[in-house]
Amino acid sequence: MDADIDQQLRQLVAQTCQYPRRSLQRRRSLDQLIRAIAQSGKLWRENSPDYEEALQQTWLYLCRKIENYDPAIATVTTWLDAYLKQRLNDLRLKRWQDMKRYQPQPPPGWENPINPIENLPNTHPDIPPLLEETRQWAESDPDGDLSSSHIRGRPDITCQVLILRRLPPETEWRKLEAEFNCRISTLATFYQRHCVPLLRKFGESQGYL
Repeated sequence: MDADIDQQLRQLVAQTCQYPRRSLQRRRSLDQLIRAIAQSGKLWRENSPDYEEALQQTWLYLCRKIENYDPAIATVTTWLDAYLKQRLNDLRLKRWQDMKRYQPQPPPGWENPINPIENLPNTHPDIPPLLEETRQWAESDPDGDLSSSHIRGRPDITCQVLILRRLPPETEWRKLEAEFNCRISTLATFYQRHCVPLLRKFGESQGYL
């Protein structure tokens, strides 16, 4: 069964590489490949606050470097696992450095925010439509969930506002702190506890997570 899945993924990679860059066929094939990898259950998973961001960086790497894949060296998921684990290590180090820089003594329960779609560029011809779909969803707020959820006492700082500001090209947290006159730890905690679950729910509804 595993061999069948590996073969299917290799065929999807080969199929994708046949299409010209920036073509609609290539984007659709990349989308199909990402869904197949996610559904295979073979990609590395862990319960980590950095996992979703590392995963999105891995999807972008796949889109940019798919021609670099060599089926003679590794399966598709083994190839991606190596990149995913390296990104996890990088993000853990960055999170630790940020905590030391911005919050030397973080309050209990504080966690640095993660964004399931951070680090995707604003425009890239080869990425799946996740970023643009997410932007449209956040702007339209069809259920009203994003605009109704806000930091206590600050109705101007809603999930909708923060998600749109953190979409690529994302506004840095220290700039948001100065703009809203609100501590990074408060913004970050709210983003982690309220915005990220809504982003993840949307990503799951679209079949990306």
